Amino acid sequence: MAVTKPLLPDFCQNRGVLAVIVLAQTVAIVLAFAPDAGGDPWQRLGVISLFVHWITLLSIAVLCRLRQWLGRFSAVLQGGFTLLVFIGFTGLISPMAWHFLVGFGWQPAGELTHFLAANLLVALIVGLLAIQFSLMHLERNERIEAQSRAELDALQARIRPHFLFNSLNTVAELIHQNPDAAEQALLNLSALFRAAMQAGGQASLAEELALARQYVSLEQWRLGSRLRLNWQLTEPLPDLNMPVLTLQPLLENAICHGIEPHRGGGEIGIQLLTSNQAVTILITNTLAASTRSTTGNGIALANIRQRLALLYQDKAQLHCSKTDDQYRVKLVLPVLGNKA
Repeated sequence: MAVTKPLLPDFCQNRGVLAVIVLAQTVAIVLAFAPDAGGDPWQRLGVISLFVHWITLLSIAVLCRLRQWLGRFSAVLQGGFTLLVFIGFTGLISPMAWHFLVGFGWQPAGELTHFLAANLLVALIVGLLAIQFSLMHLERNERIEAQSRAELDALQARIRPHFLFNSLNTVAELIHQNPDAAEQALLNLSALFRAAMQAGGQASLAEELALARQYVSLEQWRLGSRLRLNWQLTEPLPDLNMPVLTLQPLLENAICHGIEPHRGGGEIGIQLLTSNQAVTILITNTLAASTRSTTGNGIALANIRQRLALLYQDKAQLHCSKTDDQYRVKLVLPVLGNKA
């Protein structure tokens, strides 16, 4: 059983009820002024409105009571149950409407079965349209919520306090030893903070690689010879976009979980592979014995996957694998359609 969010809006609130009533009245107007319908359209509008609102209000009353319970199921099951409720009340009210109208002198064009079948068909079409719009609205809200959460996570998680303090300590030491290097370290730190303030935006591959180099240069001053880098990049770099701060957290994971715990340090490899359809970035790092049983920073990886999904849907991939002495991250970005 898939757990999801309620598909339907909250009918228990005044705005929800008003929106449904307006939609129901719109359907009644369309049916009353249909070109092939006979009789006085205004009189027909009054009668149709009466029964349409009966069906609608009874349906939303039931769905309002069951909304939270329905939210435990998948969107497909929620939509199916909603359609069943709507069609069920249509089938219940239609015979009552038939006898009511016949009692007031209405001359039907067909039998009760024809009247019932026509109403059920209309209810099916209207219900399917309403469910489709609800699915689109739910998907839109989830994407907005996911993007907002990704932006906040990126802002909070990417520039961590320990990294800031370590960088400031490094700058303080460099001021006396190498003022030029201290100035460059401050510029690199400033670039990282500027990127964090743009979380949720996009950057080119060249900009992301430049930001990654600025990050590892700060860590290089702190770790010295313990941090060894092996850049294998192709020239010219492919012209594609990616979420801001995609590579930096991957390198941060490699340093925090691979290089720092290793007494002798280790090597981080950054390799770029290109094809006509995709660009692949491979990041590998030495894995210390003390961290071989850990999973690393899963929050950072989940955040990256979330932001990639917002930009590429299911066209981008992020895979992680681990051996006895090496951790490997494979990032695949599509070339076509990345400028959308």
